[in-house]
Amino acid sequence: MARRGKKEEEHENLERWLVSYADFITLLFAFFVVMYALTSANEGKYRVISESLSQAFRAGLVTPQVQEGKDTVVPSVVQGLPLAVQRRAAPERKSEGEGGPREGEEQVRQVLQTTAQTATALRSALSPLIEAGKVSINDGAFGVTVEMDAGILFPSGEATLGPMAIAALRQMARVLAFTGDAPIWVEGHTDNVPLRPGARYASNWELSAARAAAVVQLFIQEGVAPSRLAAVGYADQRPIADNSTEEGRQKNRRVTIRLESRVPVSGANAAAPTSQAAPPSGSIGSILPPSP
Repeated sequence: MARRGKKEEEHENLERWLVSYADFITLLFAFFVVMYALTSANEGKYRVISESLSQAFRAGLVTPQVQEGKDTVVPSVVQGLPLAVQRRAAPERKSEGEGGPREGEEQVRQVLQTTAQTATALRSALSPLIEAGKVSINDGAFGVTVEMDAGILFPSGEATLGPMAIAALRQMARVLAFTGDAPIWVEGHTDNVPLRPGARYASNWELSAARAAAVVQLFIQEGVAPSRLAAVGYADQRPIADNSTEEGRQKNRRVTIRLESRVPVSGANAAAPTSQAAPPSGSIGSILPPSP
């Protein structure tokens, strides 16, 4: 039997591209359907969410009622950011009969008593210089201030402590070392006369800062905690007398040592002497010069 002839060539499908085209059209249709769904969302829900957020951020800190003796996590807003803060039921406030204000007054009384005792000890340690008019000590509700004539501490234009200065400051450091953790500010002051050309220090700013640092260094050597100390140079910017006279310039050349007391502001205002205006509270108030 004779072989069959060549098989007839298979028919080539020229319309296969329609399948890919249909898939593409289907995906494109689905994409536009999703986009339309997003643009036509429920405006009411968006409005509710927007109003809730606005109300929460305008309210600031949210403080709900807390049951006594239970821990509660409450939402709050701190500087515009939501934050979960764990709050415990606040203790009941003491009435006046239970010693609320009286307790504060007792604390003020104790601090003032400690301050007075410190001032008395410093006056005893520096009594020869006080009698000579080279040192003055003032105390009050905000601490103790010791003003020392720079002439007994340093040579002119220098920041090296002399023997008399070292002996006096050692006596003072022995008292300050046992005054708890109260901050101690050491301030250097000068008159308004510029330093001579070629001097060791270029300006009164550097001289006053170096003198304050020299006193701080001696205090540290004598046992005063370094964390309590701060050295500040004011040059001629905090005068206590007129720089136009020699007497005034001599008073302005000084080192001021301030021992802060930890008195509550409300109690300190009530307990402060009426003869002096109470300075501002905190570290800034403690370093301001005394009112003339």
